[in-house]
Amino acid sequence: MTESKPDIDEHWIDPDDAPEWTEEHFRHAQLSIGGRVVREAVGTWTKPGRPVSENPKKQVTLRLDPDVIEKFRATGKGWQSRINAELRKALGI
Repeated sequence: MTESKPDIDEHWIDPDDAPEWTEEHFRHAQLSIGGRVVREAVGTWTKPGRPVSENPKKQVTLRLDPDVIEKFRATGKGWQSRINAELRKALGI
């Protein structure tokens, strides 16, 4: 009986053909010293990622009523930022 094997992509890229790294690539690359990550990578080779914010937001878990979430989601993209803006307004900040 013959065994069915998935197709394997045999395409091989010679590492010597890799593009040269630029200063920009090094700025976005992960930095490790002695196997310990000192700085995480930002973005990818083709997409450098978002600029680092001076005041980054913190991720939290928050339980909200389903109708509140539904109303904000109905306002379209950026609904989470609008919740943040409403909370800031309610707190007077």
